[in-house]
Amino acid sequence: MIHLSLIGIGTGNPKHLTLEAIETIRAQDLILIPNKGAGKDDLAGLRRQICVDVLAGAAEPPQIIEFDLPERDPAIADYQRRVDEWHDAIAEVWDSALNRHLPAGGRAGFLVWGDPSLYDSTMRIADRLLRRRAVQLSVIPGITSIQALTAAHRVPLNTIGAPVQITTGRRLRDCGWPEDCDTLVIMLDGVCAFQDIAQPENVTIHWSAYAGMANEINISGKLADVSARILTTRAALRADHGWIMDIYLLQRTGPPQP
Repeated sequence: MIHLSLIGIGTGNPKHLTLEAIETIRAQDLILIPNKGAGKDDLAGLRRQICVDVLAGAAEPPQIIEFDLPERDPAIADYQRRVDEWHDAIAEVWDSALNRHLPAGGRAGFLVWGDPSLYDSTMRIADRLLRRRAVQLSVIPGITSIQALTAAHRVPLNTIGAPVQITTGRRLRDCGWPEDCDTLVIMLDGVCAFQDIAQPENVTIHWSAYAGMANEINISGKLADVSARILTTRAALRADHGWIMDIYLLQRTGPPQP
């Protein structure tokens, strides 16, 4: 039997680790670290450093194994099918790694960026693994990028008695601002959908890149005033690091005009 733990590790700040996460990391026989390839190997490096810090002095530290993540097939036009097939491929890699390194069973852990429940596919991939073999699954919650974002800008997530919608840049671009909601959290926005919002003078944006990490960058203000600055900053950061993780909070401060 494999006991698989999905361990939320926060957004890159080692102080984001909960006591439960630390205890769970120390209790594993095997830690599997994904490597997303050139330009993103510092994400694997941060996971390695967390293991070094947490496991210092451990009498029997777990084995730490890195594996290469498959890439999504750009030739598949349908987005849902492209993601589903990608997740199937990742589940196969997980299964192979567990067979190779824990043939007799044991405890294996994945260090999950942020929280496993929020805009991360680890739980969906784990579900595929559960269909293949007998696995006991545990999920350890972690600090999310939304928490890091609101803390960095010192703002609450919601206004009093009002809803918040968490969505993606693709949805904002394709579907526009949702009705009956004046506060949006936008994640996974590779298209910078905020630049196409109507009446940006009535929208406040709180934007963070690498939220929670040592190189965190924050910009806040009226969207009309700071949109160009965010675009320039984002492009420069991506060029410097080879990758970028950003998130932002939009608050509509005036009623939409017809």
